[in-house]
Amino acid sequence: MLRDAWLPRPAFGLTGLSLFFSLVRPGLGMEVTVPTTLNVLNGSDARLPCTFNSCYTVSHKHFSLNWTYQECGNCSEEMFLQFRMKIINLKLERFRDRVEFSGNPSKYDVSVTLRNVQPEDEGLYSCYILNPPDRHRGHGRIRLRVLMEEPPERDSTVAVVVGASVGGFLAVVILVLMVVKCVRRKKEQKLSTDDLKTEEEGKTDGEGHAEDGAK
Repeated sequence: MLRDAWLPRPAFGLTGLSLFFSLVRPGLGMEVTVPTTLNVLNGSDARLPCTFNSCYTVSHKHFSLNWTYQECGNCSEEMFLQFRMKIINLKLERFRDRVEFSGNPSKYDVSVTLRNVQPEDEGLYSCYILNPPDRHRGHGRIRLRVLMEEPPERDSTVAVVVGASVGGFLAVVILVLMVVKCVRRKKEQKLSTDDLKTEEEGKTDGEGHAEDGAK
């Protein structure tokens, strides 16, 4: 088994897949995919995966990203990494040089890697994404748990087969829904822009008629 990061064994069939596809509600933002919970062995490296779907190509000039850490649900968020035309590692005292960006925004991947995970690294990790001209901000949250020892091996052959089959079906469904949603969103934004132009033209015409009346 790789020591870099430990995810729950593939005894995740349907349950694991449903947990993994943690998507924000349709219509309220872009779809962000993260694991709900990530179990990592103490002292290993953990990749915190965060990918997203957007109707628009990523432009590094306008794209923005924030990664934050919370020790608990009611605790304040601490920002530790940003993207503003380039990656900015804020190097929090708790992480120092252990955080590195391991994604690629152009491929809709904004994952980060946390080196040499410690028990005090447990908590909530959030990725916030904005990809103009998409007006909606995406958000994904991961709960990181640090294990002091490896769990026992399990035979999960059947679960892997079922999970792969269901996962393939879900991928097709999500792709179709994304295409439909992107078409609708672009139409809505175009209509909104056209309405604004019509309103501005109406105001201009009104001002012109007023001047003619004055003459």
